Order: sequence, then structure tokens, then C-alpha cells
Amino acid sequence: MDEAQWLPEVVLASLNDERNANSLARHAYRSRTQFYRLFRAMIEETPVAMRRRLLLERAAWQLSRTQFSVTDIGLNAGYGSLEAFTRAFRRGFGVSPSLYRRMGATYTHLHSSNGIHHHFGKDDTKGVGQSMDLFDIFSGQESWHTRRLLDLATTLNDEQLDRPLKNQVKVFPWDGPDQTLRQVLDRMVLTKEVWAAALTGSSMPLMDDAPPEHRTPSAMLARIEKADTAFHGVLTDIRNRSAWEDTFVDALCEPPETFTFGGMFAHVITFNFYRRMLAIDALRRLGVKVDGFGCPEEYLASLVATA
Repeated sequence: MDEAQWLPEVVLASLNDERNANSLARHAYRSRTQFYRLFRAMIEETPVAMRRRLLLERAAWQLSRTQFSVTDIGLNAGYGSLEAFTRAFRRGFGVSPSLYRRMGATYTHLHSSNGIHHHFGKDDTKGVGQSMDLFDIFSGQESWHTRRLLDLATTLNDEQLDRPLKNQVKVFPWDGPDQTLRQVLDRMVLTKEVWAAALTGSSMPLMDDAPPEHRTPSAMLARIEKADTAFHGVLTDIRNRSAWEDTFVDALCEPPETFTFGGMFAHVITFNFYRRMLAIDALRRLGVKVDGFGCPEEYLASLVATA
């Protein structure tokens, strides 16, 4: 086992014991300074921060799948009081431990760039590197088509992007109708940003009060790249574990709501597909040549062409 695999095991093996940075380093046969630097460089997280996060993930699993009291779970996670545990859990999951349990959430992972999480005996690498499944196809084509449309939009001027659409459509009951091509494209990107923020515990992205430079086609391309990284990072793990029926808390809602990962993903794919059709029509009315009609087969053909 190389160090990139072995170092996290030192932390994972420590969860049932009371260990600090010094004791973790001793179990890794390193000085504290050497262990910290090596761990941070290879794992992109400090060992103490990773241990704290994994303990919270274990606590979330226990809240959703056991009858242990919230106080006992908090003490088992290394917190000296219920108040301290509640504060830490709310920072991580957006709601208190008691509310998390009542809402019936079953997804227990906190956002982490290294992808290392607390699991209970499952082979979490199963399925990685296999042939494409429906998630790969739908998620890949959604991102690919969106980027194509944004690329085409960079050829337009502000007057064309902000020209009122002839057939304005109200997609969601809580939104007004999509009035311009720019707004259609921005709302497609914003949909991904909002759900990515909910999945990773980030803050709400800029909405209608965003500055104009935030909504240029080039800026939207940069935004979708960032949102896709977070969005697909979480959902790839869900796919690998066949956990589409697991639920998560969207703490950005007022009040917080619980959704299944599968239902949320289908929502994004469905409504962004509809808006892509609106964008294709708007681009063509502006004289832009758009190849294809947004079919997933076009995305698969592009993979073959670039292989």
C-alpha cells in the first residue's frame, strides 16, 4: 500500500480512540511536523480536519440508521457536550442533529475534494472504470450540450443576447418567464450552481442581483465548469454506491427540505433539457448555425470522434 492510501488509513483507524495530532503522527511513525506536511500535500486536508469530518459523517450515519440518542452520538463523535456537537453538526450539514434525524436524511458525506469518506464495509470503488452507464450518458451530455450553446452564444452581441424572446415560457412556478436568450442560459447554469451548493454545503450562488459581467457567455462557461466539478463529484460517488434512493438535506431551502439524489438529478436533467431546446430555438432565430437538436446520441458520437 502506497502512502496516498496508507495515510488516510491512519486516520480512519483512529475514529474509535481519543487521538490528537501527536498521537496520529506516532501511529504513522512520523514527527508531527513531517506527518502534517506529508498528509496535507498528498491528501489535500489536514489529518485533524479529516478526522473531525469523518467523525461527523459517522455521526450522521448513526442518526439516520440507529436508535442511539443524539447525546450519545455526539459523545461518540468526540464532543464534550450536546451543545458543542450540535454547533459542529449544523456547520457541516446545515441543520441540527435532531432535525437531520426527523427529516429522514440518509446521505452522510460532507464535501471533500479528496473524496475520502467514512463507509460501513462497502466496496466504494466497485464500478469505477467500467463502461458508461445512464448516469455517465445523461450527466455528460447535459454538460456537453450546455457548453456548446454557451460557446455559440459568445458569437452574439449584447443586443442579441438581451433581445426579448418571441415565445416566452415560464418553466417553474416560482420564476417569471424566460425573457431573453441570456436569461435562459443563465438559469441553466444557475440550476447547476444551486444544486451543487446544496450538495456540498456551500452558500447560495449569485442570483438576479449578479453584476452584468457575471452573466456574459464567457463568464457562464467558467461558472458551469466550476459547478459541474462539484455536482458530478458528489453524484459520481452516489452512482458508484448505487445510492440514488438516499436522501440529503437541502439547507438552502427555507425551511430546509429533503430530496433523493435520483429525484434531484432527474429534475436537473429534465428542466435543463427543456431550456436547452428553448436556447437552440433562440440561437437559430438569431441566425446562428446549431448542429443537431440536443440528442444524447450527439454527445456519444462526439466521444467516438475524439477517441
